[in-house]
Amino acid sequence: MSQSNTPTTPTIVKCPTCKKEVEWGEQSPYRPFCTKRCQLIDLGEWAEEEKSIPGAPDLSDSDGWSEDMGH
Repeated sequence: MSQSNTPTTPTIVKCPTCKKEVEWGEQSPYRPFCTKRCQLIDLGEWAEEEKSIPGAPDLSDSDGWSEDMGH
């Protein structure tokens, strides 16, 4: 089998923050983000709980549950 010297097509993704196209590779240190700024904007959204992963509600935070129930 012979190896081809054809360069592979780079993988292009969209920055989750600004939707700019970003090449996925060593030359893009903030991937999948285009810049450090977009990376920090996304981190801030998670920290402010503007973003979340869907799942069952945490009972410890609900109004109807307490460790002191009736004591």
